Amino acid sequence: MDNFRSHQAQLIATALAASAATAGLIASYNAYTRRAKRKDLNDEVLRSIQSNGSNFNIQKLQLSNSEDGLSFPSKSSESSGNMYNEELIREQLARNYAFFGEEGMKKVRGGAVVVVGCGGVGSWAAVMLARSGVSKIRLVDFDYVTLSSLNRHATASPEDVGTPKVRCIERTLKSVAKWIEVDARVEIWRKEEGGVLLEGADWVIDAIDNIQTKVDLLKYCTDNSIKVFASMGAGAKCDPTRVQISDISYTIYDPLARSVRRRLRLLGVSSGIPVVYSTEVPSEVKLLPLDEEEFKKGPVKELGAFDDFRVRILPVLGPLPSIFGLHIATYILCELAGKPIVNPLPIKARRKLYERLWKDLLHREEKLIGHTLNRIPLDEDDIALIFEDIHRGRSVIPPHEVPTKPALVRWDLTQPLTLKNCVVMEEKDTVKHIEAWYAWLETNDDEALFSPTGIWGSKVNEVVTKRAKEIESVQEWRA
Repeated sequence: MDNFRSHQAQLIATALAASAATAGLIASYNAYTRRAKRKDLNDEVLRSIQSNGSNFNIQKLQLSNSEDGLSFPSKSSESSGNMYNEELIREQLARNYAFFGEEGMKKVRGGAVVVVGCGGVGSWAAVMLARSGVSKIRLVDFDYVTLSSLNRHATASPEDVGTPKVRCIERTLKSVAKWIEVDARVEIWRKEEGGVLLEGADWVIDAIDNIQTKVDLLKYCTDNSIKVFASMGAGAKCDPTRVQISDISYTIYDPLARSVRRRLRLLGVSSGIPVVYSTEVPSEVKLLPLDEEEFKKGPVKELGAFDDFRVRILPVLGPLPSIFGLHIATYILCELAGKPIVNPLPIKARRKLYERLWKDLLHREEKLIGHTLNRIPLDEDDIALIFEDIHRGRSVIPPHEVPTKPALVRWDLTQPLTLKNCVVMEEKDTVKHIEAWYAWLETNDDEALFSPTGIWGSKVNEVVTKRAKEIESVQEWRA
């Protein structure tokens, strides 16, 4: 019996050793096959470079130990589009193929995008579109790189200062995606000949600073059924959590978005344009004033490169324009691939909340005044400002909890309704607030002596005063 068990153990050990040897041979064969395939690709690239007569300083493509295989040369030849065969392109875009699939990537790679405005926002959008497979990109911008551009531009370096923005982006795009077709135009977009620069576009990106040109572009695209995505104001903002995508009709408390929206409405365009914007209220950061010497030289508008272009400097925190650009690129990629981002979540429910708060405040004012009102001094953007940014979505009454049914009401009922004289409360507290007012009127002749401090205490009044000062800083910025 012992001999049998010993013989059985030897057979098992032999079988295990044979299995391990077989697995090792299979692994070695697979590794050899992968290395051979990568070497063939390496040789094919080198043959292509040499056959095109390039004076490119050829260095052997290094074979990586990773599964991703090839590391590409850092410089391209004049005929760089011929350097890559389809297999190399698919290798570079492998993660995108894994995400969008064959059909989706076919649409992405066949897409054509025009980027109008190639500064902090447009440059980042262009770079990520190219990295993700879009093969036809037209860049339109009349401006040149300055030293102050370097804090936010995606591709510009000190060596690019004084050169057209579109040229330095073009160089980067062609170095990253050898197969890409880039049409760089050192021009300003004008509605009179706008169709030429937008010809063949599947999508247009509006990353223009100037309001009138922006409005003209959006109106032109709408009238001609050209898909367009617009960037709103990234200047004087710092909170990335407030950046979101919505239809232009739903934008909330972005001064640039408000101005563009109103001008478009006058032209008959009220919705249908996706935008990226920030709901953050600008802080104490303001437009930098012009030097007094500049005013002595003549009309300020003459300082601009073109009529109606901003001549004062808007402070910009570099990462924010890049975030705007990446939002745009992501949205357009998903649209091209047939996997659109439908109804971005944050904005949908909040807008309805602001509409309800506004209507409730209107009815509350009607009861206080004693007659019907068609409007009140505050609009829905002001409601959003008061609720979200000034009172942080919390009741002014301690312990400053998030109301289960929030409501807005005049703080000092002896004064008119204004941004500074409007606070957030739980709805039941607004009832108490107004009832105290009526009780006062029944027992006192001089309504001017009424004070909400007598209802809620001095601590609450201190909070209201502090919030009113925050409103003052916002109003100064808007002015």
